[in-house]
Amino acid sequence: MTNAVHIAEMVFPDVEKLRKDFPLLQTQLYGKPLIYLDNAATTQKPQYVLDALSQYYTQYNSNVHRGVHALSQQATEAYEVARRKIAGFINARHDHEIIFTKGTTNGINLVAASFGKKFLSAGDEVLISAMEHHSNIVPWQMICEEKGAILKVIPISNTGELVMDAFDSLLTDRVKIVAVTYVSNSLGTVNPVSEIIRKAHAANIPVLIDAAQAIQHIPVDVQKLDADFLAFSGHKIYGPTGTGVLYGKEKWLNEIPPYEGGGDMIKNVTFAKTTYNELPFKFEAGTPHIAGGIVLGAAIEYVQQIGITAIQQLEEEVVAYAYERLSSIPSLRFIGDAWHRSGAISFLVGNIHPFDMGEILDKQSIAVRTGHHCTQPVMDFFHIPGTVRASFAFYNTKAEVDALITGIEKAKRMLE
Repeated sequence: MTNAVHIAEMVFPDVEKLRKDFPLLQTQLYGKPLIYLDNAATTQKPQYVLDALSQYYTQYNSNVHRGVHALSQQATEAYEVARRKIAGFINARHDHEIIFTKGTTNGINLVAASFGKKFLSAGDEVLISAMEHHSNIVPWQMICEEKGAILKVIPISNTGELVMDAFDSLLTDRVKIVAVTYVSNSLGTVNPVSEIIRKAHAANIPVLIDAAQAIQHIPVDVQKLDADFLAFSGHKIYGPTGTGVLYGKEKWLNEIPPYEGGGDMIKNVTFAKTTYNELPFKFEAGTPHIAGGIVLGAAIEYVQQIGITAIQQLEEEVVAYAYERLSSIPSLRFIGDAWHRSGAISFLVGNIHPFDMGEILDKQSIAVRTGHHCTQPVMDFFHIPGTVRASFAFYNTKAEVDALITGIEKAKRMLE
């Protein structure tokens, strides 16, 4: 895997050089170079990651944790090495606090179902925010309905920021868990999760952090945050789809029951009773996405070789430039204008429907996301059907931002 060598030798990342690591960024659409600004939906994959996927299937494809033969031993070692890489990346205290999942949605569903089964009763409350992705709303609605618990919502302001005074009022002794996003996928708002965790813990309330839009942009240290649970998706951080991680403090993972049954999550099975496996396997039923876990480890390694702090600096510079350039467009208005943002900018232009804007940009080989971004309550709050969202990765450039501005101005001339 030679890409790692030239990355490690860099004093500061050379973006143009790094872009060459991504095959899809070299393609063209409609006869023009692809400008990919839909990174909040999924990131592109470097050759380093693609090579890791090919190597698993062509060199040591086998099941894990169950075989004594050489291929199984090699696959098992690679899978558990990936777990250790991920634990180190987010500074988990123990490797067994890392649970492989299908993604953020799967991780949140696991916590909602398992924590709710053990700790929620009628009249208890679950506290989320008004800017949550549907994946951090619907699972809590489901368990609240099942248990007779109540879902409470931290409101947001017109700038798309949490109203922390309201959070303080909502944080009563009836609340059994708080579940909030670190970074809003539709607004780009970076929430004060450290403050939320500190205040919740002062009341002995655990906190789940949805880090799907944070893990690829900013350093995440679960011990420093003191998060009880934290979930993210592999495909948001240059890894494969269908993969993800749930971090949970050992204390909580030991206390809550398994989410699914079968396969690796068992220690002993009789028709009378089943005893469950130790962590992390207690929550990893069945044959896992072995290739996905290994390749997610490679993606984390790729990010580490660039440096997450360097990535943050590169992205913040481009996002600030994009915000400045977009601000100069007459009739453009931002949806969400938080002082602390990361990754994404949402906007509308005049009375142009976001879908129409997206289609015009697409014909100019500019990929953005349009719609409600799985945050319909956010769109309802702003009384809009959706937004145009430009979302950034470290491989995006100011030249691509300039092309976006040109594309928007062209769409204005055609549609206004």
